[in-house]
Amino acid sequence: MKPLIPELIETGKGRKNPLWRRLLAQRHLQIMALLGVVWMIIFNYIPMYGLIISFKEYNIVKSIAEAPWVGLEHFREFFDDDELPNVIRNTLGISLLKLLIGFPLPIIFALFLNEVRSLRFKKSIQTISYLPHFLSWVVLGGILATWLADVGIINNILLALNLIDKPISYLAEPSYFWTIIITSDIWKELGWSAIIYLAAIAGVSPEMYEAATIDGAGRFQKMWFVTLPAIKSTISILFILAVSGVLNSNFDQILVLRNSLNDSASNVIDYYIYYTGIVSSRFSYSAAVTLIKAVIALILLLIANQVSKKINDTSLF
Repeated sequence: MKPLIPELIETGKGRKNPLWRRLLAQRHLQIMALLGVVWMIIFNYIPMYGLIISFKEYNIVKSIAEAPWVGLEHFREFFDDDELPNVIRNTLGISLLKLLIGFPLPIIFALFLNEVRSLRFKKSIQTISYLPHFLSWVVLGGILATWLADVGIINNILLALNLIDKPISYLAEPSYFWTIIITSDIWKELGWSAIIYLAAIAGVSPEMYEAATIDGAGRFQKMWFVTLPAIKSTISILFILAVSGVLNSNFDQILVLRNSLNDSASNVIDYYIYYTGIVSSRFSYSAAVTLIKAVIALILLLIANQVSKKINDTSLF
C-alpha cells in the first residue's frame, strides 16, 4: 500500500521530484486544504475591499465606487470624539481584567482536574463545566437578568444572610457591571477553555512523572516542575492570541447585559462600532473605527509574538 504522502526521492538526474508531481501525489489532501483556502478567500479576503469606505462617505443609495472620497476625516473625527476616553477605558478595563483573571483560571482548572483519580467524578465535573459554553448569551443573559433582579436569587440569598439591608439592582448600577461581565464570562468559558490544556497535559510522557515520583516529588511539585513546563508552548500560543484580542470585549455578552443605566461602564468599542454603524447608519465612520481596531490588534499580535519568542522561544511565526 502506497503512503498517502510519499517521501521526496532523488530522480535519475540527481534532482528532487518537481512540485507538480508532489502535489499530484498529495491531491486528496490538497483538495481538502483547497476548500479551506476558498472559504478564507470568500469570507475573509474579498470583504476586505469594503474597507475603502473608511476613506469615503458611503451610503446605501450609491455603490462603494460612487461614494465620494473624504480621506482621513472619519479617523480624525473618532480621535476627537468626547466619548473616546470612556470607550477606551471600558474596553481596556474589561479586556485586561479578563486576561489577568480569566486566562490563568482554565490552566489551574485543567491542572487540578488532571489530578482527579475518579474517572466518574472527573467526567461529571467536565460535563458541568462545559455545559454553559453551549448556551448562547441570549439564554445566559436572561438567566443572569433574573438572578440579579431586585427579587432574584442573589438578592434573596444576601438578604437572608443579612449581608445587605435592601435589594440591589445590579444591572442598573455601573459599579457592578465589570464584575458581572468578568464573572459570567469565566463561568461560561472556564471548562471549555480548559480542554486544550487537558489535551496538552495528556501528551506529557508518564515517564517524566515516574522520574519525579522516584525523586520524591509530591502532586503539587509534579504540577509545577513537570506538567507546567511540558505545556509551556501551548500556554504561550494561547496567550499571544489572547493579547491580540484584547480590544475584543465579547460583543454578544455586552449587548445582552448592557442598558441605559449602566452605559457609562458598558460602552466598549465593539458596541460603539455597532451603534454608530448599524443604529446610526454611519457605515463609513464605523468602518474607520473597525480598521483602527484591526491595526492595533495586529500590532499587539506582533509584539506579543516577538516577546514570547525572546522569552521562551515559542511563537506563532
